[in-house]
Amino acid sequence: MSSRFDRKTIQYAEHLEKAVAERQGVSPLTELDPDLTVEQAYQVQLYGIQKQVDAGQRIVGKKIGLTSLAMQQLLGVDQPDYGHLLDSMAAENGSQITLDRVLQPKVEAEIAFVLKQDLAGPGITVMDVLKATDYIIPALEIVDSRIADWKIKLQDTIADNASSGLYVLGGKPHSVDQIDLAQLGVVLYKNGEIMNTGVGAAALGHPAACVAWLANKLSEFGIVLKAGEVILSGALSAAVNAGPGDSFLARFAHLGDVKVRF
Repeated sequence: MSSRFDRKTIQYAEHLEKAVAERQGVSPLTELDPDLTVEQAYQVQLYGIQKQVDAGQRIVGKKIGLTSLAMQQLLGVDQPDYGHLLDSMAAENGSQITLDRVLQPKVEAEIAFVLKQDLAGPGITVMDVLKATDYIIPALEIVDSRIADWKIKLQDTIADNASSGLYVLGGKPHSVDQIDLAQLGVVLYKNGEIMNTGVGAAALGHPAACVAWLANKLSEFGIVLKAGEVILSGALSAAVNAGPGDSFLARFAHLGDVKVRF
Protein backbone atom coordinates (compact mmCIF):
# COMPACT_ATOMS: atom_id res chain seq x y z
CA MET A 1 0.00 0.00 0.00
CA SER A 2 2.64 2.50 1.02
CA SER A 3 4.22 2.73 -2.45
CA ARG A 4 1.53 5.26 -3.48
CA PHE A 5 2.39 7.48 -0.51
CA ASP A 6 5.60 9.33 0.27
CA ARG A 7 7.51 9.03 3.51
CA LYS A 8 6.28 12.34 4.90
CA THR A 9 2.63 11.30 4.39
CA ILE A 10 3.21 8.05 6.27
CA GLN A 11 5.09 9.85 9.04
CA TYR A 12 2.23 12.35 9.56
CA ALA A 13 -0.38 9.58 9.58
CA GLU A 14 1.62 7.69 12.21
CA HIS A 15 1.81 10.89 14.29
CA LEU A 16 -2.01 10.99 14.36
CA GLU A 17 -2.24 7.27 15.10
CA LYS A 18 -0.17 7.85 18.22
CA ALA A 19 -3.07 9.83 19.72
CA VAL A 20 -5.32 6.76 19.61
CA ALA A 21 -2.63 4.41 20.89
CA GLU A 22 -1.76 6.67 23.82
CA ARG A 23 -5.32 7.99 24.40
CA GLN A 24 -4.03 11.56 24.29
CA GLY A 25 -4.18 14.33 21.71
CA VAL A 26 -1.04 15.11 19.73
CA SER A 27 0.44 18.34 18.42
CA PRO A 28 -1.02 19.79 15.19
CA LEU A 29 0.59 18.72 11.92
CA THR A 30 0.65 22.40 10.94
CA GLU A 31 3.05 23.02 13.84
CA LEU A 32 5.31 20.18 12.71
CA ASP A 33 5.13 21.42 9.12
CA PRO A 34 3.84 24.99 8.62
CA ASP A 35 4.05 24.46 4.84
CA LEU A 36 1.69 21.47 4.82
CA THR A 37 -0.76 21.91 1.93
CA VAL A 38 -4.41 20.89 1.68
CA GLU A 39 -3.46 18.39 -1.04
CA GLN A 40 -0.82 16.80 1.21
CA ALA A 41 -3.30 16.69 4.10
CA TYR A 42 -5.77 14.73 1.96
CA GLN A 43 -2.99 12.26 1.15
CA VAL A 44 -2.43 11.75 4.89
CA GLN A 45 -6.16 11.11 5.29
CA LEU A 46 -6.26 8.67 2.36
CA TYR A 47 -3.26 6.76 3.71
CA GLY A 48 -4.87 6.43 7.14
CA ILE A 49 -8.16 5.21 5.65
CA GLN A 50 -6.44 2.76 3.30
CA LYS A 51 -4.54 1.33 6.27
CA GLN A 52 -7.81 0.73 8.12
CA VAL A 53 -9.42 -0.83 5.05
CA ASP A 54 -6.42 -3.12 4.67
CA ALA A 55 -7.00 -4.13 8.31
CA GLY A 56 -10.55 -5.25 7.51
CA GLN A 57 -12.74 -2.18 7.91
CA ARG A 58 -15.22 -1.10 5.21
CA ILE A 59 -15.90 2.37 3.81
CA VAL A 60 -19.67 2.89 4.18
CA GLY A 61 -19.92 6.57 3.30
CA LYS A 62 -18.50 10.06 3.60
CA LYS A 63 -18.94 13.11 5.82
CA ILE A 64 -18.79 16.75 4.83
CA GLY A 65 -17.38 19.30 7.24
CA LEU A 66 -17.05 23.09 7.38
CA THR A 67 -20.33 23.66 5.54
CA SER A 68 -21.35 26.68 7.61
CA LEU A 69 -20.04 30.17 6.94
CA ALA A 70 -19.18 30.55 10.64
CA MET A 71 -16.92 27.48 10.66
CA GLN A 72 -15.27 28.48 7.37
CA GLN A 73 -14.51 31.94 8.76
CA LEU A 74 -13.16 30.40 11.96
CA LEU A 75 -10.58 28.39 9.99
CA GLY A 76 -10.08 31.03 7.32
CA VAL A 77 -11.29 28.91 4.40
CA ASP A 78 -13.84 29.34 1.64
CA GLN A 79 -14.93 25.73 1.05
CA PRO A 80 -15.91 22.61 3.01
CA ASP A 81 -13.79 19.52 3.60
CA TYR A 82 -14.61 15.83 3.71
CA GLY A 83 -13.77 12.58 5.46
CA HIS A 84 -14.58 8.88 5.19
CA LEU A 85 -17.09 6.88 7.24
CA LEU A 86 -16.06 3.36 8.21
CA ASP A 87 -18.35 0.59 9.42
CA SER A 88 -16.66 0.79 12.84
CA MET A 89 -17.91 4.39 13.27
CA ALA A 90 -21.63 3.54 13.33
CA ALA A 91 -23.53 3.63 16.64
CA GLU A 92 -27.15 2.55 17.16
CA ASN A 93 -29.86 5.14 17.70
CA GLY A 94 -30.47 5.47 21.44
CA SER A 95 -27.34 3.55 22.34
CA GLN A 96 -24.66 4.35 24.88
CA ILE A 97 -21.21 5.29 23.59
CA THR A 98 -18.35 4.29 25.84
CA LEU A 99 -15.70 6.96 26.17
CA ASP A 100 -12.94 4.59 25.08
CA ARG A 101 -14.29 5.03 21.53
CA VAL A 102 -13.58 8.78 21.50
CA LEU A 103 -11.01 11.32 22.68
CA GLN A 104 -12.58 14.82 22.62
CA PRO A 105 -16.13 14.32 21.36
CA LYS A 106 -18.55 17.00 20.21
CA VAL A 107 -22.05 16.36 18.84
CA GLU A 108 -23.68 17.87 15.74
CA ALA A 109 -27.13 17.41 14.18
CA GLU A 110 -27.12 16.65 10.45
CA ILE A 111 -29.19 15.27 7.59
CA ALA A 112 -27.84 12.02 6.14
CA PHE A 113 -28.36 11.13 2.49
CA VAL A 114 -28.41 7.45 1.50
CA LEU A 115 -27.71 6.99 -2.21
CA LYS A 116 -29.42 4.64 -4.67
CA GLN A 117 -27.17 5.60 -7.59
CA ASP A 118 -23.49 6.42 -7.98
CA LEU A 119 -22.51 10.09 -8.18
CA ALA A 120 -19.36 10.79 -10.17
CA GLY A 121 -18.14 14.38 -10.56
CA PRO A 122 -17.25 16.82 -11.92
CA GLY A 123 -20.41 18.68 -12.91
CA ILE A 124 -22.77 17.19 -10.32
CA THR A 125 -25.71 19.49 -9.45
CA VAL A 126 -28.23 19.65 -6.61
CA MET A 127 -30.79 18.06 -8.94
CA ASP A 128 -28.39 15.19 -9.69
CA VAL A 129 -28.01 14.58 -5.95
CA LEU A 130 -31.77 14.55 -5.35
CA LYS A 131 -32.30 12.07 -8.20
CA ALA A 132 -29.55 9.80 -6.88
CA THR A 133 -30.83 9.82 -3.28
CA ASP A 134 -32.73 6.78 -2.02
CA TYR A 135 -33.80 8.56 1.18
CA ILE A 136 -32.78 11.07 3.83
CA ILE A 137 -32.64 10.33 7.55
CA PRO A 138 -31.74 12.32 10.68
CA ALA A 139 -28.25 11.87 12.04
CA LEU A 140 -25.95 12.83 14.86
CA GLU A 141 -22.29 13.12 14.04
CA ILE A 142 -19.88 12.74 16.93
CA VAL A 143 -16.92 14.72 15.70
CA ASP A 144 -13.60 14.05 17.39
CA SER A 145 -10.02 15.24 17.07
CA ARG A 146 -6.71 13.51 17.55
CA ILE A 147 -5.16 16.99 17.79
CA ALA A 148 -4.81 18.15 21.41
CA ASP A 149 -7.44 20.69 22.54
CA TRP A 150 -8.94 20.93 19.03
CA LYS A 151 -6.10 23.30 18.11
CA ILE A 152 -6.68 22.77 14.40
CA LYS A 153 -6.19 24.51 11.11
CA LEU A 154 -7.80 23.29 7.88
CA GLN A 155 -4.91 20.97 7.01
CA ASP A 156 -5.02 19.39 10.49
CA THR A 157 -8.70 18.49 10.33
CA ILE A 158 -8.40 17.18 6.75
CA ALA A 159 -5.47 14.93 7.64
CA ASP A 160 -7.45 13.73 10.68
CA ASN A 161 -10.23 12.39 8.42
CA ALA A 162 -12.12 15.69 8.75
CA SER A 163 -12.30 15.19 12.54
CA SER A 164 -14.61 12.21 12.10
CA GLY A 165 -15.49 10.17 15.17
CA LEU A 166 -18.76 8.26 15.12
CA TYR A 167 -22.24 8.71 13.68
CA VAL A 168 -25.79 7.72 14.60
CA LEU A 169 -28.77 7.40 12.23
CA GLY A 170 -32.31 7.65 13.62
CA GLY A 171 -35.84 8.79 12.87
CA LYS A 172 -37.55 7.52 9.74
CA PRO A 173 -36.31 7.40 6.15
CA HIS A 174 -38.06 9.96 3.95
CA SER A 175 -38.01 10.58 0.23
CA VAL A 176 -36.34 13.87 -0.72
CA ASP A 177 -39.41 14.98 -2.67
CA GLN A 178 -41.54 14.91 0.50
CA ILE A 179 -39.62 17.64 2.33
CA ASP A 180 -38.25 21.14 1.68
CA LEU A 181 -34.70 20.41 2.78
CA ALA A 182 -33.57 24.05 2.83
CA GLN A 183 -36.36 24.89 5.31
CA LEU A 184 -36.08 21.72 7.43
CA GLY A 185 -35.56 22.65 11.08
CA VAL A 186 -33.79 20.83 13.90
CA VAL A 187 -33.43 21.35 17.66
CA LEU A 188 -30.42 19.86 19.48
CA TYR A 189 -30.85 18.99 23.18
CA LYS A 190 -28.17 18.09 25.73
CA ASN A 191 -29.41 16.53 28.96
CA GLY A 192 -32.90 17.77 28.15
CA GLU A 193 -31.85 21.40 27.61
CA ILE A 194 -31.98 23.12 24.22
CA MET A 195 -28.43 23.80 23.07
CA ASN A 196 -29.13 25.25 19.64
CA THR A 197 -31.39 25.13 16.62
CA GLY A 198 -30.67 24.93 12.93
CA VAL A 199 -32.15 24.79 9.47
CA GLY A 200 -31.18 22.99 6.26
CA ALA A 201 -30.14 26.21 4.55
CA ALA A 202 -27.29 26.54 7.09
CA ALA A 203 -25.35 23.96 5.07
CA LEU A 204 -24.24 25.80 1.89
CA GLY A 205 -27.81 27.03 1.36
CA HIS A 206 -29.13 23.47 0.82
CA PRO A 207 -27.91 20.12 2.20
CA ALA A 208 -27.90 18.58 -1.28
CA ALA A 209 -25.52 21.34 -2.41
CA CYS A 210 -23.02 19.92 0.09
CA VAL A 211 -23.33 16.44 -1.42
CA ALA A 212 -22.90 17.92 -4.92
CA TRP A 213 -19.75 19.72 -3.74
CA LEU A 214 -18.45 16.44 -2.34
CA ALA A 215 -19.04 14.45 -5.53
CA ASN A 216 -17.23 17.12 -7.53
CA LYS A 217 -14.35 17.40 -5.03
CA LEU A 218 -13.86 13.64 -4.93
CA SER A 219 -13.46 13.55 -8.71
CA GLU A 220 -10.06 15.22 -8.15
CA PHE A 221 -8.97 12.01 -6.37
CA GLY A 222 -10.68 9.59 -8.76
CA ILE A 223 -13.27 8.69 -6.08
CA VAL A 224 -16.97 8.13 -6.82
CA LEU A 225 -19.85 8.31 -4.34
CA LYS A 226 -21.42 4.87 -4.57
CA ALA A 227 -24.99 3.59 -4.32
CA GLY A 228 -25.71 2.53 -0.75
CA GLU A 229 -23.28 4.99 0.82
CA VAL A 230 -24.31 7.21 3.74
CA ILE A 231 -23.39 10.87 3.25
CA LEU A 232 -23.45 13.15 6.28
CA SER A 233 -24.22 16.48 4.65
CA GLY A 234 -22.87 18.87 7.28
CA ALA A 235 -23.82 20.35 10.64
CA LEU A 236 -27.01 22.42 10.77
CA SER A 237 -26.00 23.96 14.09
CA ALA A 238 -22.96 24.36 16.31
CA ALA A 239 -21.09 21.37 17.75
CA VAL A 240 -21.66 20.77 21.48
CA ASN A 241 -19.07 19.25 23.83
CA ALA A 242 -19.89 15.76 25.17
CA GLY A 243 -18.69 14.20 28.40
CA PRO A 244 -19.46 11.26 30.72
CA GLY A 245 -23.18 10.99 31.51
CA ASP A 246 -24.30 13.41 28.79
CA SER A 247 -27.28 12.54 26.62
CA PHE A 248 -28.11 14.16 23.28
CA LEU A 249 -31.31 14.33 21.28
CA ALA A 250 -31.83 15.94 17.87
CA ARG A 251 -35.46 16.52 16.94
CA PHE A 252 -36.00 17.12 13.23
CA ALA A 253 -39.23 18.51 11.79
CA HIS A 254 -40.95 15.76 9.74
CA LEU A 255 -37.99 13.35 10.03
CA GLY A 256 -38.18 12.40 13.70
CA ASP A 257 -35.58 12.02 16.44
CA VAL A 258 -32.09 10.65 16.83
CA LYS A 259 -30.38 10.27 20.20
CA VAL A 260 -27.31 8.95 21.96
CA ARG A 261 -25.73 9.01 25.41
CA PHE A 262 -22.18 8.82 26.71
